[in-house]
Amino acid sequence: MKSILLLLGIIVSLTGLGFGQSTNMQEDVSITSKGRKTEVRMSSRGNLSVNVAPKDAQMFQSRGWVGYDDLGARGDGVADDFDVIVATHAYANRQGLSVKANDDAIYYLSGKKRTAIIQTDTDFGKAIFIIDDRDVEDRTAQVFMVSSTLRPYKLEGISSLKRNQAKLDVTLPATSLITVNDASVRRYIRFGPNQNNGAPQTDIFIVDKSGNVDMDAPIIWDFDQITDITALPMDEATLTIRGGKFTTIANQAESKYTYYSRGIGIKRSNVLVDGLEHRVTGEGDHGAPYGGFINVSECAYVTVQNSLLTGHKTYQTIGSAGVSVSMGTYDISLGRALNVSFVNCSQTNDINDTQYWGLMGSNYCKNLILDRCVFSRFDAHMGVANATVKNSILGHQGINAIGSGTFLLENSTVYGRNLINLRSDYGSTWEGELIIRNTVFVPAAGRNVRASLISGSNSGQHDFGYICYMPERIRIENLRIEDYNHPEDYQGPAIFGNFNPQMVDEGYKEAYPYILTKEVVLENVEVYSGNDLRVSDNPFMFRNVRISSE
Repeated sequence: MKSILLLLGIIVSLTGLGFGQSTNMQEDVSITSKGRKTEVRMSSRGNLSVNVAPKDAQMFQSRGWVGYDDLGARGDGVADDFDVIVATHAYANRQGLSVKANDDAIYYLSGKKRTAIIQTDTDFGKAIFIIDDRDVEDRTAQVFMVSSTLRPYKLEGISSLKRNQAKLDVTLPATSLITVNDASVRRYIRFGPNQNNGAPQTDIFIVDKSGNVDMDAPIIWDFDQITDITALPMDEATLTIRGGKFTTIANQAESKYTYYSRGIGIKRSNVLVDGLEHRVTGEGDHGAPYGGFINVSECAYVTVQNSLLTGHKTYQTIGSAGVSVSMGTYDISLGRALNVSFVNCSQTNDINDTQYWGLMGSNYCKNLILDRCVFSRFDAHMGVANATVKNSILGHQGINAIGSGTFLLENSTVYGRNLINLRSDYGSTWEGELIIRNTVFVPAAGRNVRASLISGSNSGQHDFGYICYMPERIRIENLRIEDYNHPEDYQGPAIFGNFNPQMVDEGYKEAYPYILTKEVVLENVEVYSGNDLRVSDNPFMFRNVRISSE
């Protein structure tokens, strides 16, 4: 089943990131402590049982941790250690012990339907983990799932909510994440090759014991009625995951939207991931997309730092509109997550290599931060409320976002086709402010293009399920535009792309009016080509935008 040559190639290379995620949160593992030896067994029905000899149990308690090797993991890169790894975490969770890997081990994890539930600090160290996706029983079952021991419950007595509401008339046992839905309202009605009928209106926010809403991540919709509302108490202590050198042997499935979620899912608040590495091997001329090796959802205050990730090869399929599309595939996926930061992280691929898809995607998030990161893309699909990209370098897919609040781009370099792309499939909407400071823009990584800073498209003829806005105010300070490669008839960079080529006079009527920017403030914008910064190729559309300099 396993190729020795392939495994050796992985070892040599190692020494030289919503998307279809399973909701199963606990493996069926029975635990005993009897006089016989410590071992892990699997029943005829596939259930695991672990017995820890009393003397071993006493030793584990004394030192405060248990290792995979303690329960029988081989760590030779050939034997399947998945069962033992699952059992080790189950035992550690029951006893409140940390988990440690052997730095010299190579753990092979097959495609069987298992999930190791992490509820205690885990040190993967320098160990190598080979995740084989060539023959997977359940593509939605995460290999590891960081979960809380706390459980959500239905929140009673709340029949409606208002946008920016500061307090709920409730008393909670602990600060909690509130998730609310109104199935009668559709939002994010997607336009284009991947068109769809949208999704039920939803929101997620933090409320303290007294019912006060954390206004740093406010309620973003009016809920005139509520079809479902739950509260999930938040863990106060930080759970830490350190190290680990992971390699995914890529799936060989048909190229269609059957997302694989075979990595580390995080569904617990207050988590730190530090020093993790993830690589991908075995990608060919076809394959199914990935929903994130790191997949963060239904939680808050998660930091991933000092970590190395990998972009996946881009494959084609037929989209919902019946035309060929490139499938999004991710090593980082974020969904319904608040206050998530990536700090000092990078990727193994060249960030400007267009054969690899952008590294991250997100939905329904608030307060996302990239700091000191080198990624091929920042992306927010179905909205982000407040985002910051600072001290970072972004590659060929640049910055793509829709949402609300403040988007801050600072002390960074962007190699995308545009400085910021407001996603046209969701109406190119940003209801709030855009701030750009101390940044370098290299259009299309130096390829021959006409440069524009803010791009998007909205004809005003499609109902996205909400009013679409351009940023009300855009402030640009100390921006260098390196437009050194451009067509001969190039007239200079534009602030705005041509969002609606048909809107050239007063005769054009929008069924769903697009609310345009009111003001752009410019301070110290340097253009390499020597041309002036223009408003747009469509001056009529942006005729009422106030442009000022400081």
